[in-house]
This record gives sequence, structure tokens and C-alpha cells, in this order.
Amino acid sequence: MLSRMIDRRAIIVLSAAALLSGCATLPAPAPEQTVPTGEAWFALGTEPFWSLEITQSRITYHDAERRRVAEANPGAQTSLNGRRYAGQRMTVDISMQPCSDGMSDRRYAETVRLTMDGRALNGCGGAIVPPAGLHGTNWRIVSIDGSAIIAERGGEMRFEGNRISASAGCNRLTGSFTSDGTRLTASQIAATRMACPTEIMGQEMRLLQMLRQSLAIRFTPDGRMMLTGDGGATIVLERII
Repeated sequence: MLSRMIDRRAIIVLSAAALLSGCATLPAPAPEQTVPTGEAWFALGTEPFWSLEITQSRITYHDAERRRVAEANPGAQTSLNGRRYAGQRMTVDISMQPCSDGMSDRRYAETVRLTMDGRALNGCGGAIVPPAGLHGTNWRIVSIDGSAIIAERGGEMRFEGNRISASAGCNRLTGSFTSDGTRLTASQIAATRMACPTEIMGQEMRLLQMLRQSLAIRFTPDGRMMLTGDGGATIVLERII
């Protein structure tokens, strides 16, 4: 299972990137603005495993053996369908084409071709693309209404067909759901009746109350799903791949 890019992009990325060709580029114009100050852009690949981070000032590469190469960010140059960073040891071609990691159904917004010391590596980068639909997706609950899930028991939410199954660490909640991609509406929610510690039962009750509402769906660039009720309370979830 690959560590999510949300977890600060682990040095060894356990995912498989689709082998994709690099982008053709136009003659290089003057360098443009790169990454907004204080932010970072990430890419990853496999065969061999590697990861890349681009910040305002540096480009940093790691491989599966934890070798690290870093050099100054030379600035982005506009290419045919994206941008290029041409450093002394690294050239990074980024095209605005969706990219699959090759192992799971996780997709990224951009296709990446990294040339490292003359060696070409293919991978994916940028924002994680939301799934086409909820069917067949599984999620770990991070927090409910601002309160982190108690790690001892954890929490999860699963979607299969038109059925939803969820747990906040004690009882299993099941029902049906509909979604148009922007809202999630669960119905006929039933629950098992086990007794659990008070704090676990409390977060379970918050989850049940949320699922009784029509929830707005929003995805963040790092792949998290946010389910928000009418009062602003939000369930934060991370995709399980």
C-alpha cells in the first residue's frame, strides 16, 4: 500500500506509476514564476521507485535507497502542454495530462518525465484527481466535526453499489446512499448495538448525526474527501487504496 502523498510524500513511494512518454517542448523562453512561496509540488514514480519535490528555491530527488539529490530551482519554462525545469543534473517535464499510478485506481492531475543524470524516469505528480464516483471506494475517517478520531479504534467509510457502511470504532452503520458527485445523501441507516467506551460512543453518535443529513462533497488537492453538513460540521476522510 502506498503511503499517500498527503503523508508528506514518503521517500520510498509504494505505488506504481504508468510508463508514459515525455512531453515535446518548445524553445525555452525566459524562466517564469515557479511554485508559490511556502508551497511545494510533488511527483512520484516506480521501476525504480523515486519521489520529487519542487519548492520555490529547490528541486529535491529521492530514490528507493534513500539517496538524495538537490539543486537550485532554475525556474519554470513554458512547454507545449505544461512546463519544464532544466537544472544541472535534473530536467523535469510536466504535462497537463491525467496520470495513473499504475497499481491502484489513484490518479494525478499531471504526467511527469524526469531525466536524472541522463536517465529517464516516468511518473505522476500534482493534485490527486477525485474518483469518478463513490462506488467501490473505501475511506479512513480522520475527524468528525473537528474532533480527531480516537486512534485506538479508528473509523472507516465504504461505498459499494448503492450501499454505505461506516464505523467510528464501535458499531457498524449501514444503509443506502445516493450521490450526484456534489452531495451525499444516506438513508435507512441501521446500526448494531454493542456497548463501547463513552468517548467511542460519542464519536459514533456524531457520525450518525452527520449521516442523517445531506452532505456536500468536496475534495482537496491531496485527495481528502470533505463531507459537510448544513451547519458547517465536516467529516474528513482519507482514501484507502
